[in-house]
Amino acid sequence: MIRLAVFDCDGTLVDSQANICVACERAFEGAGLIPPPRADIRRIVGLSLVEAMQVLLPEADDARHRSLATDYKNAFHAMRASGELADEPLFEGIAEVIETLADDGWALGVATGKSDRGLAHILAAHGITDRFVTLQTADRHPSKPDPAMLLAAIAEAGAAVETTAMIGDTSFDMAMARAAGVRAVGVAWGYHDVHELSDAGADVVATAVPDLLHMVARP
Repeated sequence: MIRLAVFDCDGTLVDSQANICVACERAFEGAGLIPPPRADIRRIVGLSLVEAMQVLLPEADDARHRSLATDYKNAFHAMRASGELADEPLFEGIAEVIETLADDGWALGVATGKSDRGLAHILAAHGITDRFVTLQTADRHPSKPDPAMLLAAIAEAGAAVETTAMIGDTSFDMAMARAAGVRAVGVAWGYHDVHELSDAGADVVATAVPDLLHMVARP
């Protein structure tokens, strides 16, 4: 039976908070709004854009949330086009974990709130695109914690919920894993605290990258 390890991207594979914060700040400023504190912006990483704006500006209506989401996309694209994007490095040791899991026979996937374009750019920049057999993004699925993208990853990989692990840094990832019925593996180097991951249903939480190898595989 196929064993599948599905990774979140931002805060789990790569440290992308700097660009996300800047793009969000520019979206708010362009709309004549005071940007949220960066601590608040980091907390919505992983949600799809409209849902993220709902959290950051709960008093606004749907039209404003959608407009801000579009402004965020435009700001991010402009930053990429102008060469302003900061490096989004893989967390130390992640490349080795990916390689080891693949060599051990695991199928690998990604389930992320990023767009198809954004995810493709990140994976290509780090030369790891071909390691993943399924890539699920916010372009084609409801926002986390809805389990749709995770269930789609399982189906595309030919795996089963019993042999799948979801690895992520936010409570949204853990709640999605629980909703899909898969093993929920939290990571402590991302954007939500360990207690939030546990409260959201994490089976285990890795405090160091190498810990993932045995935590993902543990029954």
